[in-house]
Amino acid sequence: MNFLLKTDFKAVCDEPTLGVIDQADDNNLARAEKYAIEEISSYMRSRYNIALAFSKSGDERNAQLVMITCDVALYHLIAWLPKRIGFEIREKRYEKAIAWLKDVQAGKATPDIPVMTDESGKDIGTPISYGGIERSEYGY
Repeated sequence: MNFLLKTDFKAVCDEPTLGVIDQADDNNLARAEKYAIEEISSYMRSRYNIALAFSKSGDERNAQLVMITCDVALYHLIAWLPKRIGFEIREKRYEKAIAWLKDVQAGKATPDIPVMTDESGKDIGTPISYGGIERSEYGY
């Protein structure tokens, strides 16, 4: 795991349950994290520098993004379990995470994540630009 720490899952799942969900194999957890990161990125990539957001570590990470990533990863882990033990709560949290991502995508929610910029540092992630050209004065 690169972005998430195993301790991050304590906010959304207790340790014994996590051991059952990931089938006591950290490789399953790492694989689910990769799936979650890609799914989240697909919602935010056009507006935010999501690669930069996921490259941060420790307290530099956005807390909401950490929680959403945990929820989505756990949802994918539950899908691998026989009889989908505990699926209902994971499904609800997953749906809530996706709803938040759709709000971010629509501009209804604005997370503290760096926006896409060009080489000069100008914001290119905001879908609407405003303003005009400099006023011209013509004297004849």
